[in-house]
Amino acid sequence: MIDAVSYDQQKIDAAVLGRNYSHFTRDLLEQDEALRAAVGAKRVLVVGGGGSIGSATTMLLADLRPGCLHVVDQSENYLAELVRDLRGRPGGLDVSDFRTLPIDYGSPVMGRFLGEAAPYDLVLNFAALKHVRSEKDIYSLLQMIDTNVVRHVRFRRWLKAGGHGRRYFAVSTDKAANPTSLMGASKRLMEDVVFASDLSTSGIDTTARFANVAFSNGSLLQGFLMRLAKGQPLAAPRDTRRYFVSQRESGEICLLSALLGRAGSVLFPRLDPVSELQLLEDIAVRVLDAAGFQAVLFDDEREAREAVAALAREGRWPLLLTALDTSGEKPYEEFVGAGEARTESGLHTLDAVKHVATQALTDDVLAMLEDAVSRVDGAVDKQGIVDAIQRVIPGFTHRETGKSLDDRL
Repeated sequence: MIDAVSYDQQKIDAAVLGRNYSHFTRDLLEQDEALRAAVGAKRVLVVGGGGSIGSATTMLLADLRPGCLHVVDQSENYLAELVRDLRGRPGGLDVSDFRTLPIDYGSPVMGRFLGEAAPYDLVLNFAALKHVRSEKDIYSLLQMIDTNVVRHVRFRRWLKAGGHGRRYFAVSTDKAANPTSLMGASKRLMEDVVFASDLSTSGIDTTARFANVAFSNGSLLQGFLMRLAKGQPLAAPRDTRRYFVSQRESGEICLLSALLGRAGSVLFPRLDPVSELQLLEDIAVRVLDAAGFQAVLFDDEREAREAVAALAREGRWPLLLTALDTSGEKPYEEFVGAGEARTESGLHTLDAVKHVATQALTDDVLAMLEDAVSRVDGAVDKQGIVDAIQRVIPGFTHRETGKSLDDRL
């Protein structure tokens, strides 16, 4: 048996980020009055608000005293924890019209709700399948396309019909810039949906591309802590670099982008690629160090599993290093894609590019995707989907290796 591993979350956060303060403090302080004016007394709808980024943003929105704050998420458990967190924190929850609704944002129930609700001034959308592993088979791929693109179109049509969202924001990903995965490509198509003029409520539409959110739900770093708790080896791909922000910082990025971003802007954190683009294997070593263990490197999964107990007694822990050879994975992060040019964001800590529309919404690609996810029989041509998306997205070079993240620890 391995004794329970204890650790200081703030210490581990600082070990990963290399700082114990928010990168976005300057803009938050300077723009406090503008943020309050943007939200105060407004009707706000947050979709996917129970997940890591959505809940972090919802907590910040609640502090700006909206007139109403309604939160939608498919997960009842996420919503329950969000309510407990909002009501249990210092100061509690001071929003007179607060509701949570366990609804799929692309379902007919959502359409009914939006058809009967008074117009929302602000709509923030965090609903997404965001992991590259979601393209591991055709069924997972179709669900990802349905969630990220097809249902998003349906949702925006309902918003427009109901006059909702004079400001609309949806979260994207760094993987939408020069995508190598179908997940990244689906989020690039999602950006087209955000900025499609025929889907807009004649308002201001923005999105944000992200760094990795440290210890967010389903993330590699959250997996590190779960492996420690369960007495299992940590694992990280070799020679793979990522940017990181904290969960609170993820909410701050979305708050600034959604409330102050300029129309047509794709915003992203202004991070230094030299000092802040970090090797995942180095991150794993620092997490173990913060938890009180020295990393011992392994190349073999079985040997790493069998070594945990003996190494733990010596204050050491196995770290399995794997090749970066799964489909769609990139060795580094980037925020600016082919054909995109930086534009002024109006903020110190966020950069921006002006959205460049693809031909996806005008070249029958969307119709093909809608047909693929709607049918319950007949063959689905994955290569045909790849080819069609590759035709309309600049910089999309699908990296297919035949291996998925489910094939390893």
